Amino acid sequence: MRQGFKLDKLYLTFVFALLYLPIFYLVFYAFNKNGNMNGFTGFTLAYFRELVTDHRLILIVVQTFLLAFLSALIATVIGTFGAIYIHQAKKGRQQTLLSLNNVLLVSPDVMIGASFLILLTAIGFKLGFASVLLAHVAFSIPIVVLMVLPRLQEMNQDMIHAAYDLGATQRQTMLEVILPFLTPGVIAGFFMAFTYSLDDFAVTFFVTGNGFSTLSVEIYSRARQGISLEINALSALVLILSILLVIGYYMIMRSSDEAK
Repeated sequence: MRQGFKLDKLYLTFVFALLYLPIFYLVFYAFNKNGNMNGFTGFTLAYFRELVTDHRLILIVVQTFLLAFLSALIATVIGTFGAIYIHQAKKGRQQTLLSLNNVLLVSPDVMIGASFLILLTAIGFKLGFASVLLAHVAFSIPIVVLMVLPRLQEMNQDMIHAAYDLGATQRQTMLEVILPFLTPGVIAGFFMAFTYSLDDFAVTFFVTGNGFSTLSVEIYSRARQGISLEINALSALVLILSILLVIGYYMIMRSSDEAK
């Protein structure tokens, strides 16, 4: 038993080291005076100052977070009501809808991006912010559905019947009974959709236009010209922001649990 516990700890240590060491390595060299990642020669904040003065990159960061927020918000609304519809559908139709939803989850991003590119260019839709937003909403909806659906399946149907027996309308039941119960799943779905949108490269690369770019596409373009420690500095700031988002998520979830 003790030997198995030690092996579990060793395995977890290895997994977390594999995940986090490359990130911390990248952040560590953001403070390197040498200007490259060949060896640490001294501490400097010069690349953070360069980052602040790089107006194009700052604009792209703002665009990326705005895109992630809007796509996650729209996908959360559509995905939540989609999950409710799937839950209320008959068993045969429910399985069909779930299968269609899961196909989008396992489909390669390259295929989704290419299909969006073909469709949008065929109908003459201009590539840019709107095209990327549509694509991000599309691949985020199945994620939200899968986050909300388990909450629906845990819900006691007697709560809904009791609301109707007390004279509540369908709208009142939705707003005052169903949606409050689904709040943890909805919040989780929003944060997952937000994260996927921030992280996406493949789909965005296909559907972005000349006048619009996201952080992942911009970093890829710059990396082809040679790695700049300005990107390391940006990675450090994004890591801090990600930690704050995770803390915020857990605080919201904890307050939601305490409200019960």
